[in-house]
Amino acid sequence: MKHLFALLLLALAVTGCEKHDDVPTRPTEQTLLMYLPWSGNLTSFFLTNIDDMKKTLRAGTPEGSRVVVFFMESPAAGRLFELVRSGSEVRERELATYDRPAVTTTEGIAAILRDVVRLAPAHRYGLTIGCHGMAWLPVEAPRAADGERHALPAEREHWELTDADGLPLTRWFGGTTPAYQTEIATLGAAIGAAGMHPEFILFDDCYMASVEVAYELRNVTDRLIASTCEIMSYGFPYERVGRYLLGTVDYEAVCDAFHEFYSSYSTPCGTISVTDCRQLEALAAVMRRINVRTDNRIVDRAQLQALDGYSPARFFDLGDYVRQLCGDEALRDEFERQLERTVPAALRRHTPYFYAATSGLHPIRTYSGITCSDPSEAPATAAKEQTAWWQATHGR
Repeated sequence: MKHLFALLLLALAVTGCEKHDDVPTRPTEQTLLMYLPWSGNLTSFFLTNIDDMKKTLRAGTPEGSRVVVFFMESPAAGRLFELVRSGSEVRERELATYDRPAVTTTEGIAAILRDVVRLAPAHRYGLTIGCHGMAWLPVEAPRAADGERHALPAEREHWELTDADGLPLTRWFGGTTPAYQTEIATLGAAIGAAGMHPEFILFDDCYMASVEVAYELRNVTDRLIASTCEIMSYGFPYERVGRYLLGTVDYEAVCDAFHEFYSSYSTPCGTISVTDCRQLEALAAVMRRINVRTDNRIVDRAQLQALDGYSPARFFDLGDYVRQLCGDEALRDEFERQLERTVPAALRRHTPYFYAATSGLHPIRTYSGITCSDPSEAPATAAKEQTAWWQATHGR
């Protein structure tokens, strides 16, 4: 069964993969892959992200670290290239080209990752994924009991806004139509098939610090760096953050640099956290006991910390939800301790407000660094019971 999540990737059919003689093929210590598939209106921001990473490399690269970029400037073609420091400049060394990538399959995505493993082998990998994003939500409307797909009620999505609306743009992951979208389980399967277990996945996309997303990817990466809310279209400030992703990864410095940048941004809003995926099974075990003990207890959704701009809300702060759901103090404290191990407070940052393209500024009164859709009544979350997280936490 597919675990659902609107992860918008182009699946990538390799048609050209020329090997260059000057490309080192002996394993280095670390390879960081910046993954930038076709996204439509974010192309110019991706170019800025690449330029910002070049600025980081000009200041010096830790010995044994390489930065590789997969970038699609159009839906018809993609490039894989390495950022190589040469004196005071950073040049792009071509590694492979891709003609008309068109499918959304595990094998298509894995083909790109295998090229990275072959052309830039390393003992450790890091992966940044830049685009738009919508947590775990499905590409298509879920099937009803009669097997038919019914359209969800019309609600303007944040990626549908344009400059013409006169509002700051935010990010989603991938393109803006189902033709360029796939499921989160497909990403996880592709990473596994490629034999690449990145020490972290940094989602430079909106709404990806979701427990449903993290639980789906728990076996293919150690940590997720992501935002619970929308990220402004500028994305992560790689000129400030990049240095902390190379060499020995400094997760706290990544969070600090992101928070400092967005605290003084033109729209001063930003949330970030780091989830330890190795702790998710233990978190799910406690959550399952809470769900059994509370026996479908109803919470007042109006009192919960929502972390999106939709109505009804799709994503709620997980810690706040459990505090209101669980009346057993000992069990609630056990959950809080495990939540701290999973999303440490030292690796959570937020501004006083978050921004939603569809509805403006919203205050943040409590923040655990990760969201859940369990209490949501939004039509868009109708498939939540099909996620791996729901199934792991609602069994008896």
